[in-house]
Amino acid sequence: MKMQFDVVVVGAGPVGLLTAIELALGGAKVLVLERLAAPNTAMKAKSIGPLAAEALLRRGMAVAIAAEEERSFAVIQQFIERNVADSRGRGSKLSGHFAGLPIRKDGQREPERRTRAVDQQGLEAMLAERARALGVELRRGCEVRGFRQDGDGIEVELSPGSSIRCGWLVGCDGGRSFIRKSAGFDFPGTPPTTTFYQVIADIDHPELLLPNGWNRTAGGVFSYGPIPGRLVLIDFSGPPEDREAPVTREEVESVLRRVSAKEVRVKALSSGSRWGDNTRLVDTYRKGRVLLAGDAAHVHSPFGGQGLSLGLVDASNLGWKLAAVVRGEMPESFLDTYTAERRPVAEAVLANTLAQIAILRPDPQTGALRELFAKLMQFNEVNGFIGEMTSGLAIRYDLGSELDEVGRLMGNRAITPESSLYDLMQDGMGVLLDATPNRLASRLATDTTQRIRCIDVDKGPSMLIRPDACLAWVGEKGASDGLEEALCRWFSPAP
Repeated sequence: MKMQFDVVVVGAGPVGLLTAIELALGGAKVLVLERLAAPNTAMKAKSIGPLAAEALLRRGMAVAIAAEEERSFAVIQQFIERNVADSRGRGSKLSGHFAGLPIRKDGQREPERRTRAVDQQGLEAMLAERARALGVELRRGCEVRGFRQDGDGIEVELSPGSSIRCGWLVGCDGGRSFIRKSAGFDFPGTPPTTTFYQVIADIDHPELLLPNGWNRTAGGVFSYGPIPGRLVLIDFSGPPEDREAPVTREEVESVLRRVSAKEVRVKALSSGSRWGDNTRLVDTYRKGRVLLAGDAAHVHSPFGGQGLSLGLVDASNLGWKLAAVVRGEMPESFLDTYTAERRPVAEAVLANTLAQIAILRPDPQTGALRELFAKLMQFNEVNGFIGEMTSGLAIRYDLGSELDEVGRLMGNRAITPESSLYDLMQDGMGVLLDATPNRLASRLATDTTQRIRCIDVDKGPSMLIRPDACLAWVGEKGASDGLEEALCRWFSPAP
């Protein structure tokens, strides 16, 4: 059967859509398949971390992000004014929490790289619009029933009875991924021990749930806000008996009363979801021509809101690499760097979310541990360490360099009076900032590949930046030593 698409992406959530965008920018012909006929309107993530936001900013979504944040801030401010007696300056120095303990901005090295108040529905809408503008085909109400790999492609079986031939298959289909299970990925980890709820509810006398924010009690954990009606509960009495059963008003009211120790009445429920804290990670992100990204590759408790951002940076790492393989510029073995770079990051996230659940448990021993941990977080060094860990800003891929900045994901910065680094990366190209004499670095780059934008800069050092904003090489004192090796490693292998 003739190859119809270079890549089929399964799942039209944020991770699948960003993967498709990255592939399309790299020249691949992409199809996105989604079993749901319409986008899921259930409340999920309320924000995205700095690295995830930057992945979108690099691809031309700054205006859309600003509009979503303005909408979100208006709703949050309305909630604060109605529910918090003194809201002056509230949250202005905070950048998140660790198990409900505040993380401050002043302990971090790059406080300007911040979380963005973009909820999942707004995020999916802006990603879908960008994908359509790039010519990505999206088919909704289309379920994958199976697939077969061979030496040069994959036959994907769809319902009802049709099939598609593609070169590569990327599973972005969530924690219970059909693609992961069908391809035989190992998915080891720990079983769930708690039940999380996130609901939009009409609560009688919500002021009874004050103070605002995260509240740990003898019965569990609850948070009300920061938008009207939003309630998050953690029930430590055990995992969900039936995750698929509809969440009812009666169930939420019962758990809320037990966790908050208040006789609160839930009058109505607009939406509700429940899940456990099972923590699992695939052994590899690739099996032959099948790759995984996002929750299909890793699941963990959502505490700290790290899961969505983790998946979006997976997509940012994978998309340009797979596109280079599709174009024939890089060998299939190049995709091994995807697992090598992203799996350790997921391991660290899984570990810190397990730790957060551990210091939230409602028993006296955990309470003593939590109190000690809270005191440690008063130190700027500890608070900054925790903040950079949970935001992802501490990430450094091991590229074999002794320079600390090599392997880190770069934030935006001014490059010329007219443009910033991210302005130069809108089309998915790599960037070379060249401070070498006689443009020696630029000549090496253009002799190697057409996928790098070379920019002369007056001040050094010279830098080679991958399409995912990872700093791949730094030229010290105007030299180009090591640049040719870096170009061959990340853009085009030597003949």
